[in-house]
Amino acid sequence: MPASNTKFATSWQNNLKTNFWNWRTITQLIFLVIVITCSILAWNTLARNMRNSGLAISFDFLGDPASFDIADSPFPYKASDSYTVALQVGLLNSLKAIAVSIISATVVGVTVGVSRLSNNWLVKQLARVYVEILRNTPLLLQLFFWYSAIFLTLPSASDRISLGFATLAKDGITIAALKMTLSSEFCALVLGLTMFSSAFIAEIVRGGILSVPKGQTEAAKALGLSNFQTMRKIVLPQALRVIIPSLTSQYVNIAKNSSLAIAIGYTDIYRIASTTINQTGRPVNVILIIMGVYLAMSLSISASMNLLNRQFQIVER
Repeated sequence: MPASNTKFATSWQNNLKTNFWNWRTITQLIFLVIVITCSILAWNTLARNMRNSGLAISFDFLGDPASFDIADSPFPYKASDSYTVALQVGLLNSLKAIAVSIISATVVGVTVGVSRLSNNWLVKQLARVYVEILRNTPLLLQLFFWYSAIFLTLPSASDRISLGFATLAKDGITIAALKMTLSSEFCALVLGLTMFSSAFIAEIVRGGILSVPKGQTEAAKALGLSNFQTMRKIVLPQALRVIIPSLTSQYVNIAKNSSLAIAIGYTDIYRIASTTINQTGRPVNVILIIMGVYLAMSLSISASMNLLNRQFQIVER
């Protein structure tokens, strides 16, 4: 092919590529404008309908007295405090339950996941039964079970069961060393979230471990490392590259599933928001707050896990 024809073909291809990217950018901008326009129209329609109903989108009610008590409060609270303070109590209760559940579910999930690959037949089958039962039954049903079958059957406060480091009663678990009492509702919620989520985490861990080439394990054994040392120093660090992305989804699910606490009476932010709706008659306003809170929690978990994920990814040179 003559040089002039080659030059023309190259120039035509570059122009076509440039025009393609220009059209792609223009299409994306048009789509963005449409989305923003539809969002504004929807918001204006909602605001107009609420004004016609005598319910303007305003959050001035948050300064009014809540006029209800909260049994499980992390800081001093009284009924005369505002709805803002009440929602803060619920938010802290939710964050406490979510944080404890994430930590405990991770510990149990990793243990069960490793046990699923054990050479011991009994341990392997017990781990399999654990996963299959908990993963295939609804979380709400499990919460009802733990709360009614365990914590509601405990004796009253006057007949507490002493375990040395803690005492058990229907109103909760008192840990003497930490001088704190955990309500039965909190314990049932954490137990339910832990057991349910750990079954999914166990399968994530098992899949991550199986993704590591067997040659890595064989090389570790050739160097004289024990099974525990091989798992801790060789296999798990490499498996984390596969585990962490899926683990992020489970952590976000724990945060969202914590809203089921209302079913067993735990005073999380969703339950307090429901009480606020009943008393103020501002469902849209309160729901917008709750949506913002859960969105912020989910995005925070995702951002934190993405930062952690970058630390374990292979950097290409």
